[in-house]
Amino acid sequence: MTTTLTVTDSSAPSPVQTTRPQYKVTGRRVLRSEWAKLWSLRSTWITLGLGLLFLVAFGVIAAAHYKSELNSGRPLRPDDAGATALSLSLFGTNFAQLALGVLGVLVTAGEYSTGMIRSTLAAVPRRLPVLWSKSAVFGLVALGVSLIGVVVVFPIASGIVSGTPAALTFSHSGVVRSLLGAGLYLGLVGVIGTALGALLRSVAGGISVLVASLMLVPGLISLLPSSWQDNISPYLPSNAGESMFALTHDSTALSPTAGLVVFLGWTALALAGAAYRLVRTDA
Repeated sequence: MTTTLTVTDSSAPSPVQTTRPQYKVTGRRVLRSEWAKLWSLRSTWITLGLGLLFLVAFGVIAAAHYKSELNSGRPLRPDDAGATALSLSLFGTNFAQLALGVLGVLVTAGEYSTGMIRSTLAAVPRRLPVLWSKSAVFGLVALGVSLIGVVVVFPIASGIVSGTPAALTFSHSGVVRSLLGAGLYLGLVGVIGTALGALLRSVAGGISVLVASLMLVPGLISLLPSSWQDNISPYLPSNAGESMFALTHDSTALSPTAGLVVFLGWTALALAGAAYRLVRTDA
């Protein structure tokens, strides 16, 4: 009987086993990813710049127009008769909300149009942290830009109308609260934009719903009987948001606190719809 021996050379190098590092998905990393993606887009810089420009430029123009009309000696229009430095400086809010809301839609719906959302959701399988991170990142950016805008435009507008019945300063009661309310309103508009983009997954669709909700629906409500208008109009998103930064309120308008609660409700509703579709349907 023959015995075969196998000799193993202990000096021969053993196969090297490489292990791929394990990366854990955390909330901080998702936030950093969304932050990087936001600022990597040229449209972010352009649209944020436009929002800031609208907020400042239209406020200055409104204040200069008021001063010009007052110096002309002609009777002021009813809308201008009750104007204040605050209302004039925040005249550009309606235009800035479109820029920030549209960019919010692009932040989420843009990924669906390019197909990049598949890579994002593959990296974050639980999905919902993506929505929360996108909304938080862009909401804070929109809030920061808006606060810069209102803090810049108010002193300029106040200086233009100094010495007129519209004159106000930071020390007047309610001015600081109104400026902070305007910044918060625009920041929440940006969050609603991101939610609509995730809900509809279409840039055109998200922008259309945003514009209709903020600008078209209030006009349609004005066609209803007066009793219906008084019960419905204050709770519309744009009207509730306006009450957040209005210096004075009539009997039909919400208080600043109530307006904030109602607008937060609209924001939560949009986010809930976006979260439901994100979880229930494929990308």
